[in-house]
Amino acid sequence: MRVVFLGATKGMGRALARRMVERGDRLFLLGREGEELRRSAADLAARHPQHAPVGTHACDLASSATFAAALDAAEAELGGFDTVVVSAGLFATQDAMEADVALAEQVLAVDFTGTVVFCEHARKRLLARGGGTLCVFSSVAGERGRKPVVLYGAAKAGLSRYLEGLDHKFRAQGLRTVTVKPGFVKTGMTAGLKPPPFAGEPEAVAQQVLRAIDGGLPVVYTPSIWRWVMLVIRWLPRFVMRKIGF
Repeated sequence: MRVVFLGATKGMGRALARRMVERGDRLFLLGREGEELRRSAADLAARHPQHAPVGTHACDLASSATFAAALDAAEAELGGFDTVVVSAGLFATQDAMEADVALAEQVLAVDFTGTVVFCEHARKRLLARGGGTLCVFSSVAGERGRKPVVLYGAAKAGLSRYLEGLDHKFRAQGLRTVTVKPGFVKTGMTAGLKPPPFAGEPEAVAQQVLRAIDGGLPVVYTPSIWRWVMLVIRWLPRFVMRKIGF
């Protein structure tokens, strides 16, 4: 695959990018410009069986003005691309966002508006080449309105519905949309939070997501147990949801 990857420098995204290059996929990294992005590119190039170079370009989900130039650079470097992965995003606790309206606005803007607009740029380019795969990390936080993730969950709910709509509208035209819905995964994003008994690890998540990309699965819950956890949560009556803290 020829993959444009936004969010490969940390956590689940880094684990997935490493798995891709290790099997021979070509990658081009997008992210906020800096040493971390360049180090990630060098690490991935060293892991590729043919040591294929991994290019980079600045792209920030908080600034839609960076999207077109970043994708232009990826097309030029890769000679076109057939896969786009978006694992980048922001997270803040509900308490922090309730106390800081500017922080809440930033998280909502990046995790919904910025991500959707970037995906629109990517979607048009993939369809222009006859289709491809758009894999985007959402979250189980968007499955139901819940006390600990009111704002973050709202952004992810909107993102998940958008991706579902893309799948309905464009699958027949060759666009395979893969929505990744992680539960609690032990990454820098969740550092300091108490993990549940079934918390996932980035490497296991990456393996599951790569299988979903290869198979064109429209939705993947990871770790898999979260599919059943959220099935129960979706069916709980509202009066029960008001009483519990989950």
